[in-house]
Amino acid sequence: MTIDASTSFPSPRRRAGARKRRRMALFAVVALVLAGAVALILNAFRDTLVFFRTPSEIAERGEAPGARLRLGGLVKQGSVTHDGTTTHFVVTDMKSDLPVTFTGLLPDLFREGQGVVAEGALGQDGVFKADSVLAKHDENYMPKDVADRLKAQGEWRPDAGGAKPK
Repeated sequence: MTIDASTSFPSPRRRAGARKRRRMALFAVVALVLAGAVALILNAFRDTLVFFRTPSEIAERGEAPGARLRLGGLVKQGSVTHDGTTTHFVVTDMKSDLPVTFTGLLPDLFREGQGVVAEGALGQDGVFKADSVLAKHDENYMPKDVADRLKAQGEWRPDAGGAKPK
């Protein structure tokens, strides 16, 4: 009985080629999984990368009612009214105004004419319904992004209100 070695056992070259193909297939699967994970992470961060939008940006973009976002600007002078635990005020960027309603306790440092960032959603009636409000931390502070956007719009007046960006 004669055994032909070429048909019984794969040659060393054939084994090396099969290993290479398996390694490349494994590499391709790992690369696809990593690419998918990166795509999901970037998609999740897409909405949170913008810290806030000004009233002008919200008006220009035509934000859909109910969409969660952050609103930043100045609390308009003479706009704050209280109705029990609900506070109504207007956020302005000196170009556009947006009325805001907030129910709850405002930060102790919340005042008219000062920088504010409110988180919430735009209502069907065009009023921003805030569920949290962040205010300045001392009398000379305005969020840098708010000051930069006011400067870009040509509305920055450091002598008005005494606010200086940090």
